Amino acid sequence: MRVLPCGDAALLLDTEAALGLYAALADAPPAGVTDLVPAASTLLVRFDPAEVSAEELARELAAVEPVSRVSAAGELVEVPVRYDGEDLAEVAARTGLGVAGVVEAHAAPEYVVAFSGFAPGFGYLTGLDDRLRLPRRDTPRVRVPAGSVGVAGEFTGVYPRSSPGGWHLLGRTTVPLWDAGRTPPALLRPGNRVRFVPVDSLDPAPPSTVERPEPAAGIEVVRCGPLATVQDRGRPGFGSMGVGRSGAADAGAAALANRLVGNAEHAAVLELTLGGATLVFRAATLVAVTGAPCPLDRDGRAEAPNAPFTVPAGGRLTIGAPEVGLRGYVAVRGGVAVPPVLGSRATDVLAGLGPDALSPGTVLPVGTDHDGPPPAVEVAPVPALESGDLEVRVVPGPRADWFTPDALDTLRRGRYVVTADSNRVGLRLDGPALARARDGELPSEGMVAGAIQVPPSGQPVLFLADHPVTGGYPVIGVVHTRDLGILAQARPGQAVTFRVVQRAAAR
Repeated sequence: MRVLPCGDAALLLDTEAALGLYAALADAPPAGVTDLVPAASTLLVRFDPAEVSAEELARELAAVEPVSRVSAAGELVEVPVRYDGEDLAEVAARTGLGVAGVVEAHAAPEYVVAFSGFAPGFGYLTGLDDRLRLPRRDTPRVRVPAGSVGVAGEFTGVYPRSSPGGWHLLGRTTVPLWDAGRTPPALLRPGNRVRFVPVDSLDPAPPSTVERPEPAAGIEVVRCGPLATVQDRGRPGFGSMGVGRSGAADAGAAALANRLVGNAEHAAVLELTLGGATLVFRAATLVAVTGAPCPLDRDGRAEAPNAPFTVPAGGRLTIGAPEVGLRGYVAVRGGVAVPPVLGSRATDVLAGLGPDALSPGTVLPVGTDHDGPPPAVEVAPVPALESGDLEVRVVPGPRADWFTPDALDTLRRGRYVVTADSNRVGLRLDGPALARARDGELPSEGMVAGAIQVPPSGQPVLFLADHPVTGGYPVIGVVHTRDLGILAQARPGQAVTFRVVQRAAAR
């Protein structure tokens, strides 16, 4: 077993006994471990550096004996598929099977769900015909439609919802793979057997069973910017189900907003992208706005960011666009009390969990998640946000050995521009290509926020809060946790530079 560094708060165990190690650790994880993400030949172990060091945890994990389990045959799930995928003709040509041959080869086997990952409800299915084993696309698609059936490497699978992806698309289905209102929520669970049934037409997708009650009167959204969501500290601990942590992209700014109004740490706030919001408060409410500094107008009176103030009943708060930075946070005393999903009120835009993104007419209830009286503070220090290049620290690995010896130097010396295709899932960067030393395919493995994943094109993708739980492109390095807030404020067109460190010290 190899223990590979994965930033400052995770280790990647590279071992053929990954599923056995997961079984041994799942019921009683070591102290400080916050999540486990099993994959075909790796186990990602996330931990809290304040509770355990990477060195201590690595020694403890090395002593764990994998569990040997022979799983009984699971439930058979039949999935109707219309084989009209965007890559079907290309796969037919590359394999030499022709379209009919690809359909026959894909639909003939009985598959088994080996593990879950990437997104809630996404099962990695083993048993794929060797003739259909193709490496992932050189450049992943920005959007793969929900229900798409694809192949990559030794696996096949179905995208539960619209998301980025690099698999080759053969067809589509309308069967819901994940429904948070269903028990269990995932249709394809480890051990299940799966058959794909070719069909000429598909039934309409059934509506979700999740009930979204009409919220009580509280805060009305009159206007909002391009992506306004509810966020909190996220939902850690569900990685083995394919559910990522999510939560506020700039966790430090969100925590400060909550402290300014005396909220509990887990209270939900609003995350605004490029400001541009108008809110009407139906009761007198203590408010604080942090993050990217925006002009604030409360009923014609200017208010200061990073300072608590009261909006009276019927009052209107207008939040303008920031001159620097990208994301602002609005905390109200008591927190935003939308219904939690898996213990969190966070909106995960990749997984589709949590409340919908805000839109005009949305009414948000206010809760009671406060923690004593508001602090005696007038104005908190305003973090300095940069309008020029941003520098962040990056720890090499876990897959630095997949790249040429000078690739890390290229990353360190390079200047990478944030493209317009960036969002809460991650930053797509444009800059010097990072050359690989290996050909071939890396089996899907657990991912973390801050991971710099590099597809064959050499142009890196840097994961943020709503990143996929697993991915199949090698990670050359991971940005330090304390620098993720810097990246959360990066605008399209802004440049990022990387300072490579072996073990980043707390800032």
